[in-house]
Amino acid sequence: MDLLNHAFMQRALIAAALVGITAPAIGTYLVQRRQAVMGDGLGHVAMTGVALGFVLHTSPVWMATLVAVLGAVGMELIRSRGRTSGDVALSMLFYGGLAGGVMIINVGGGSTTSLLSAMFGSITTVAPEDVTAMAILAAFVLAVTVGLRRQLFAVCQDEEFARVTGLPVRALNLLLAVTAAVTVTVAMRIVGLLLVSAMMVIPVAAAQRVTRGFAATLGLAVAISLTVSLTGTAATYYIDAPSGATIVLLAIGVFLVMTALSAPLARRRAKASRAAGEVCVQDDVKV
Repeated sequence: MDLLNHAFMQRALIAAALVGITAPAIGTYLVQRRQAVMGDGLGHVAMTGVALGFVLHTSPVWMATLVAVLGAVGMELIRSRGRTSGDVALSMLFYGGLAGGVMIINVGGGSTTSLLSAMFGSITTVAPEDVTAMAILAAFVLAVTVGLRRQLFAVCQDEEFARVTGLPVRALNLLLAVTAAVTVTVAMRIVGLLLVSAMMVIPVAAAQRVTRGFAATLGLAVAISLTVSLTGTAATYYIDAPSGATIVLLAIGVFLVMTALSAPLARRRAKASRAAGEVCVQDDVKV
């Protein structure tokens, strides 16, 4: 595997592994609470941070993280207070973030082509400092999604019930939004800001086709995402294709395979359930 002889590919594969683990880790919760498109909105608003990073000559990753986090907090506060719908808040992030990024890069004397690698991902742009930043941010994402999995699941499943049980629902919602924003910037270099939502959603949707239960779905989604992220990144070295598009298309392919497998698997489970029910009836009759 000659690709491992190149430092930029080593960095790209590490970054791809971080994306493969973190994206479905937060995506499972977003799908659970029907906020699958949140990554798109945050990806667009992070564009403003990337533009600021280029104009101010600072790290685009850290600047995008700051702006995306602020956008996520603002969106969650608007949603929770009920002044406007969540869809409207997401739309504001979509268009305002993208327009802000383009405007800032132009006012700062730059070119919109500088945003292309952030928008669609580019394995050649992963610098050593980017890997360090992504590793720190990924550790935060995993600490939240794994360490607080019970609390976050309760909030995503039923906010009112979680509030009655004494959980700090608003704080957990804000933390979930911030974690989603951080995940967006983790995936920026590999799949791009415009495709990051796909890695939050598609592996989870594929896993849901063949699994039962939250933990099983989360585990399989991470396995799928990690596999397609590494495979897609390695493939781009040989076929000279965009890394983000390759990874997302592979994820869609896995989803289609899982969908094809779900029907016979469901029939097998139903047959096993009926057989178990018949055994229980026979045992009752004998008694």
